[in-house]
Amino acid sequence: MKQRLQKILSMYGVASRRTAERLIAEGRVKVNGQKARLGDSADPDADDIEVGGRPLAGRPEPRTVLLHKPRGVVCTLSDEKGRRTVRDLLPPDWGRLAPVGRLDIGTEGLLLLTNDGALHQKLTHPSHGIEKEYHVWIEGDVPVAAVKAMSLPMVIEGRPVQPARVSVARRGAASFVLSVTIHEGRHHQVRLMCAEAGLAVNRLKRVRLGFLTLEGVPYGSYRELKPFEIKRLHQATHDHAI
Repeated sequence: MKQRLQKILSMYGVASRRTAERLIAEGRVKVNGQKARLGDSADPDADDIEVGGRPLAGRPEPRTVLLHKPRGVVCTLSDEKGRRTVRDLLPPDWGRLAPVGRLDIGTEGLLLLTNDGALHQKLTHPSHGIEKEYHVWIEGDVPVAAVKAMSLPMVIEGRPVQPARVSVARRGAASFVLSVTIHEGRHHQVRLMCAEAGLAVNRLKRVRLGFLTLEGVPYGSYRELKPFEIKRLHQATHDHAI
């Protein structure tokens, strides 16, 4: 079946789609001996595809992983600053697994990584509105007005964001842990919402993505998703009901 070349290169673990587009634009990708152009399609089962003069290797085993990301780890597959990446937490022979969305370096918790291009696209598309639940550690008191403000439409950096579902998950002597559930995935969204409500975040952790949780996955560890979970993700994104 014919597919866009950049999608094929991503599925086969050659490069991200953006990098694949650059390789094509630079003339480093050939299909049946001819230089490919942006927008070209091919059938990996029928066409001869070369990247940098080398034939496209066999498609890697499909794999989707749930990682309990620690703080201090960046959500990239390589880092020019030499920082620890999510790739360093997985077996090196697994090849390229792309993070589904991002958790910033100071945020911990549930992160999916996959080489399933179709699933990655579904999970990251904003139209699917996948629920993401975070626990937020707040030092000091949390005014009722702050919780109400985050539960209503807000404007963050000049752009509106959808209301969050906010509740107190735990209450300590000098701190609170809030449960904040959102459907969007904007950069630093939960931190920015808290700041807009006058709350200072001490710690931030994603604890749920749709029906998936961190149960049974220790800090810094991971597990592969089971086939029925991957099937449910595909079905849920199709039905907008995850």
